Amino acid sequence: MRISFLIIVIIHGLIHFLGFLKAFELREIKELSLPISKAFGIIWLLATIVFLVYALLYMIQSKYDWILAIFAIFISQFLVFYFWKDAKFATILNFIILAVALFSYGKFSFNVSINKDTSKILSQIEPINQSVFSRTQLLELPNSIQKWLIRSGAVDRENIYLGKIEQKMSIKMKPDQQTWYSAKALQYTNIVNPSFIWTVDMEMNKVMKIMGRDKFIDGKGEMLIKMNALINLVKAKGEKINESTLQRYIGEMVWFPSLATSPHISWEQIDEYSARATMNYKGTVGSGTFFFNEDGDFVKFSAKRFKDNEPEAQRYEWVLTVDEYKIFESIKVPSKMKATWKLEEGDWTWLELEITDLKYNENIR
Repeated sequence: MRISFLIIVIIHGLIHFLGFLKAFELREIKELSLPISKAFGIIWLLATIVFLVYALLYMIQSKYDWILAIFAIFISQFLVFYFWKDAKFATILNFIILAVALFSYGKFSFNVSINKDTSKILSQIEPINQSVFSRTQLLELPNSIQKWLIRSGAVDRENIYLGKIEQKMSIKMKPDQQTWYSAKALQYTNIVNPSFIWTVDMEMNKVMKIMGRDKFIDGKGEMLIKMNALINLVKAKGEKINESTLQRYIGEMVWFPSLATSPHISWEQIDEYSARATMNYKGTVGSGTFFFNEDGDFVKFSAKRFKDNEPEAQRYEWVLTVDEYKIFESIKVPSKMKATWKLEEGDWTWLELEITDLKYNENIR
């Protein structure tokens, strides 16, 4: 698709060169019946150059290629209007290029917003005073949590205060969806000042791509989903989103074990193999339950979460289960997981994810 579009831009740019040739009488151009002055010939040449430079920037995937595209379209369409009899069909190509340029601008604008939020999370880094995650920090935790933390390898090593996760995943947008969409995601998580930002790119087909962002900053959550980075499909925030996003943050403790000793989290022992965590941060409160096997490995997380953000939205059980473990930086974490909504009409497993990379603290740089 990219190659086809690139060819269109190059050909469209070279067609403008014909106007330059006619203006300077370098070649007879029968397709252009209207007279072209040398001044206009320079404009035709300028359009050619700008389109070709845009093609180059598009080829190397420059984040600023949309600027050249809009400039080129402006020049081209000016010529089209002036030489409408000969050039009117070029409007179609200009609209195609404009659509791609707008999507590029949307992606640029989206990434600017992401970078702003990411910088805020990274700027709030405060390394935990106690540099080593020691066993003395576990004494007031439920036995199942202590056993898991020790078994994971997180104890007697540097405390985790910041994390970077790279994921690949398969997603189902609706319970009755038959096919899975492939996606890649990147997340930064701050442990000391609870916050995260998660961005995802998902290709639904050759022309439609989804870019999404979930964030939790200052006790507030927000979900944003855009089609081709330009058209809002979902933009949700409010108390329900705050609670639901905080519960997600709690569940991801399995990737950041130091979070278990956060002063914002209180624990309740349920039985030998499970414990409930409740987090209260800047007015947002949520809880979830962790389940472990006999060896002390984490196997499931369950929370009652709001599935939607409408006024009548209800809480449903949301479950994370483990398919596989992997060791990152000497810590054993779930590397392959599934997320499932337990709905009245049946289970909806909407996410299968795999951690492809996980870095802690200064190693994320």
